[in-house]
Amino acid sequence: MLSRIFVTGGIMLLAIAIATDGAAVDSSPPPPSSCDTARAIEALQDCRAAVDAKTGTGKPSAACCEELKKVGKICLCAIIKEPPRGVEIEKMRKGFVLSVSCEALGVPAFFFSRGLRERSSGAMLGLHSFPRSPVLAAAKNAGKQPDSRYKGTIELPQTKFSLKANSVTREPEIQRFWEQKQLLETITQKNQGEPFTLHDGPPYANGDLHMGHALNKILKDFINRYQLLQGRKIFYVPGWDCHGLPIELKVLQSIDAEARMKLSPIELRKKAAEFALKTVDQQRSSFQRYGVWGSWNSPYLTLQPAYEAAQIGVFCQMVLNGYIYRGRKPVHWSPSSGTALAEAELEYPEGHTSRSMYAVFKMTFTSDKFPKELEYLLSSLGVAIWTTTPWTVPGNTGVAVNEKLTYSVVEVVLNNDDSSLGGKKSTKAGRKYGNGLLKPVVSHLIVAADLVSSLEDKWNVQLVVKGSCTGSALEFCRYKHPLENREGVIVIGGDYITTDSGTGLVHTAPGHGQEDFVTGQKYGLPMLSPVDDNGNFTDEANEFAGMSVLSDGNEAVIKALDANSSLLMEEAYGKNNLQMFPRIDSRIVHKYPYDWRTKKPTIFRATEQWFASVEGFMPLALAAIKNVDWIPSQGENRITSMVSGRKEWCISRQRAWGVPIPVFYHVDTGEPLLNEQTISHVQAIIAQQGSDAWWSMTTEDLLPDTYKAKASNYRKGTDTMDVWFDSGTSWASVLGTKRWPADVYLEGSDQHRGWFQSSLLTSVATRGVAPYRQVLTHGFVLDEKNVKMSKSLGNVVDPRSVIEGGKNQKEQPAYGADVLRLWVASVDYTGDVAIGPQILKQTADVYRKLRGTLRYLLSNLHDWKPELEIEYDDLPGIDKYTLFQLASVMDSLKDSLDKYQFGKFFQSVQRYAVLDLSNFYLDISKDRLYVGGTDSFTRRSCQTVLASLLLYLARGISPVVPHLAEDAWQHLPFSYILPDGSKAESVFEAGWPEVDPRWRTISDRDKKLWSLLLELRVEVNKVLESARMGKLIGANLDAKVCLHLGGEDDALLHSTLQAMAGSEDGTVDKLHVIFLTSQVEVVDCEDADCAYTGSCKLEGSGGRAWIGVKRAEGQKCERCWKYSPAVGSFTLHSTLCERCYKIVEALQSPVLATS
Repeated sequence: MLSRIFVTGGIMLLAIAIATDGAAVDSSPPPPSSCDTARAIEALQDCRAAVDAKTGTGKPSAACCEELKKVGKICLCAIIKEPPRGVEIEKMRKGFVLSVSCEALGVPAFFFSRGLRERSSGAMLGLHSFPRSPVLAAAKNAGKQPDSRYKGTIELPQTKFSLKANSVTREPEIQRFWEQKQLLETITQKNQGEPFTLHDGPPYANGDLHMGHALNKILKDFINRYQLLQGRKIFYVPGWDCHGLPIELKVLQSIDAEARMKLSPIELRKKAAEFALKTVDQQRSSFQRYGVWGSWNSPYLTLQPAYEAAQIGVFCQMVLNGYIYRGRKPVHWSPSSGTALAEAELEYPEGHTSRSMYAVFKMTFTSDKFPKELEYLLSSLGVAIWTTTPWTVPGNTGVAVNEKLTYSVVEVVLNNDDSSLGGKKSTKAGRKYGNGLLKPVVSHLIVAADLVSSLEDKWNVQLVVKGSCTGSALEFCRYKHPLENREGVIVIGGDYITTDSGTGLVHTAPGHGQEDFVTGQKYGLPMLSPVDDNGNFTDEANEFAGMSVLSDGNEAVIKALDANSSLLMEEAYGKNNLQMFPRIDSRIVHKYPYDWRTKKPTIFRATEQWFASVEGFMPLALAAIKNVDWIPSQGENRITSMVSGRKEWCISRQRAWGVPIPVFYHVDTGEPLLNEQTISHVQAIIAQQGSDAWWSMTTEDLLPDTYKAKASNYRKGTDTMDVWFDSGTSWASVLGTKRWPADVYLEGSDQHRGWFQSSLLTSVATRGVAPYRQVLTHGFVLDEKNVKMSKSLGNVVDPRSVIEGGKNQKEQPAYGADVLRLWVASVDYTGDVAIGPQILKQTADVYRKLRGTLRYLLSNLHDWKPELEIEYDDLPGIDKYTLFQLASVMDSLKDSLDKYQFGKFFQSVQRYAVLDLSNFYLDISKDRLYVGGTDSFTRRSCQTVLASLLLYLARGISPVVPHLAEDAWQHLPFSYILPDGSKAESVFEAGWPEVDPRWRTISDRDKKLWSLLLELRVEVNKVLESARMGKLIGANLDAKVCLHLGGEDDALLHSTLQAMAGSEDGTVDKLHVIFLTSQVEVVDCEDADCAYTGSCKLEGSGGRAWIGVKRAEGQKCERCWKYSPAVGSFTLHSTLCERCYKIVEALQSPVLATS
């Protein structure tokens, strides 16, 4: 544990804790205090100052050597340019050892560097001093120090539980143990609580897992394991989404072009299924390596016949409820995929730039509401429109205005003095002016009144206002299409027409936009969509036929408009343009939909598709949302806005790899045949043979008996269902009716428009309510700099590498699954989370300390068993207070897990098990555990508390770090017996611990007392540190602390502390035990003999405390190192204090070493 780093005079000093209390056992007590570290650093600084680094001459002072003798459990390292002369270097296989003679330092010590290679910059020197007690010391180099004859009277910690996790081998061993015992199934069967169902959102069976998958599955495992410990019956079936375009594309990319052309749908489906199943096996192995429990041997797959049949059953019910219909509407179409897309299949990447343009359509007719005084301008009047999709102009049938806006009729006057419009096309601020301005066919335009000024600047012209009118006055005016021999009509649009950009008049192509479609339906506008499946213009587009609407076709339309003087201006439009040309309105940010799979732009295109009418059950859906517990709460608003703004759901796809829409079409009329009888017949076939039957069987075989005679009149449909309909109906197959609705759905925040929504819509449409009671969402995983992970940036953190290690184990060490899980617990998953090398290193450090705490508990219980337990009422106050703290912590952990607040859980564990417990109770307990006497009351009472700490903490942390908890449980030195008399062989068989009610019965006075004592301990340590820096003392045991409490209100506290100040009665509720000093005296006034003093205000009492430190009285006990006036009073054991004398005298066996 790196405590601190100092750099002084070119020498870097590092203070590092050593995990040992002696050579006899590989133990891991809590780290040394900051005071110990500071002392050790100062001692080494003095030592190094005394020995010249270049010549090696000089000798440390006696005081320095004495200080080094006293410092325990500290390793000090110094990086210097050259090792001192006289230092003998013995090279070893894994590094080298440097030894210094006893005469050089005045104390037996050794220098060593392990696992390091000699560097040109110098050598690494490490000075290991002896532990706190010479009884526990063991020389590790030439010239061993003689063992104390009392070594055999010390109870050293013992355990085979390693401080090193060895997770690469140990975690799989533990997982095999779980699997062999089938713990999830066995415990679920035994549990008597209510069933608990966390329904797994299916990841896509396409490629390797990323850190987002790990975050998701580990969060789910936290919940399931905790609920299992709570005695509930766990139902968790992992699932995979196996259909859809990404898998189909993977298959097509794996074969050559010629084979691709010959591939039949059934052959493609076979290859796609093989690919999906192979990916499922790979991902399943990774999920299991994360330590995630579930029904891995029987997962649900969307390609399973039973699943597909259940999905078709939901579709059938929606048909019967009147929510499924076929229509020709503009939908998001992906030319790169050749299929329609739902909103959930779109993404809006940053930086999209479109070629936008301003164009003019010449007016041909004015309506009755048009201002009479302006009709004389009709022959030279046009409507100015703006669009970011010039390719949609061939499909234009209308221009929409906002009836609430005011529109101006303006005369266009060129700025003759500006070279940019000097009769030639040129650019200004990234703009290209067209012939509509340079060689106009109309001299007057209609634009929104509020935009006149900005358009003057943009077009670099003067716009002279000739008159104005409302938007409603323009309704039913007509204009000539700029490219076709037809007219269009001006119509009233909606609130989507604003003056934020453009001209206030919107080019309307009902076949290429949702709002255009709605407006077109209202006015009966023709719906033209001259674009094919590949995104190319059809023959209906005349001169543009065969051109891509996203490339050369777009360019051709702009040129054609310019050629007939309909183009006013064109410019780049989007975020990139905003950065290049600041003059463009900075409020505009262009969002354009891309296919989430191919990462290429989509278009709006009118096609015949199947839709689910969300509008038909919208009230039910919105009511269902309100009955769900959304965590975090803003999830409710998010999904409400998404659902309320959705009128229909396009559920058909033009691909082969998916579940077929079971519809037949009349060969002559094209009318669909879709009813309960036909759907149910197909459903029954698919339940037996799978959805391949739709492609392998004839129409006659797929039709029910009543239609077989007319089979020749029908053909099978070729559309498949949207994969969101696949996964969105998982509740029907997995949950059925017994486990529906699920207790919890937990996925990423993007699933508000994905799985959460599709599940909600299908469930509400068929059952009237949501399929879940609670919905939890987590954010995305970013790198340490909060940047999105990307292979191109090289910042991807692979979960497998975190667990198993990377190619370079030094740069990417193998942390194991529990460190990854601990990271998941440490972050606020409700938002985006960060991970990287430094974060993982910090998390691993917390894990190591937590493991060290468990190891300390195990090693000091090696000779304990339940029958040695001390009754609660007989426990010392410090032990009762520790159990009270444990009860509070367990309550906090339970509350955190109940509320899915895993970050709070992590903080509680870190604060208590890693910091508070180690720094106080475990630290002050060493004396009675090691030298208090094997069977003494004080040792057994402490072990009683340690056993509770171990049993409760192991179970408390097990949902988050199950391998660590299980590893510790497997090393229990005693058996944990369940109420039925059986042994809990696994920590999960033991269940969540119920806190003994007596632990909470500690009085308010005692709570206040111990809180004040802990506060006082901090202040005492400050004065002890001053005394140590001033060379008065070395270790705390060298000191006697004097306390004086001022104020009449502290009389009761004064008397209480007075009673706790004794040191020779063998009890542990003593101040010297709490302060880790040899003696404490509560005095009536400030003691002038104390060289080092301090004072503080005690928050717990409101009074002030005076603290003084002096050298302890008496001599040092050879066995416990405490100072006592009784040392030297005994003839046989003259070097022992009274307590140690009694313990040694009482021993019956020959445990004393020969002097």
